Amino acid sequence: MDGTLFDSAQAVPDAFMTTIARLDGPHLTPADIVATYSLGPPATILGHFLGRSARQGDLDLYHAMLADRASDVRPYPGVREALDALSNRLPLAVFTGASREAAETLLSATRLRGFFAEVVGGDEVPRPKPYPDGLEEVSRRLSVLASDTAYIGDAPVDLEAAIRAGALAVAASWGHMYQPESARRADIVLDLPEDAAALLIPRDDFNGSRATGNA
Repeated sequence: MDGTLFDSAQAVPDAFMTTIARLDGPHLTPADIVATYSLGPPATILGHFLGRSARQGDLDLYHAMLADRASDVRPYPGVREALDALSNRLPLAVFTGASREAAETLLSATRLRGFFAEVVGGDEVPRPKPYPDGLEEVSRRLSVLASDTAYIGDAPVDLEAAIRAGALAVAASWGHMYQPESARRADIVLDLPEDAAALLIPRDDFNGSRATGNA
């Protein structure tokens, strides 16, 4: 979701930083926040910086801060068109490390929610990416095998989760966490969101090998 469907590189860290400051936590930078995304959902990140378990009130404050900033988040150019084309051919879903509430807030604010049959947040699965739990849960809800899905993400943990789940690992090179070296493990690298149409090519065309070039 973040860094793949839309650019939330400012809104999400700002919401975390404001929340943590109001809860008497440390002064942080956006880079400090981004570095903890792989830890898990917001409750885990908040607990990490606060030095204690996050309470419901802490989460409520974070979600309120995020909602205040959601109107500033914009889909990447070409995303809406790509989703429109893909959703006419196959069911789409989101798995994000963010909480389900955060996902619903941002997807609704960007008017992308209607493209997705399912949304799974990081707080709905036992383990965060790079574990495959989220992709397996999405596949279960869509009544498909994980090996019959493609997972598009900009971060290295997205690709690792896809590989562990047996899904097609697709790198979103426009995202703010994209790393060319890590993307070498991807089945396919997309230059632009509209290039996602390449995912409709039968998987056998990839001959089971990991691609290192672009789509």
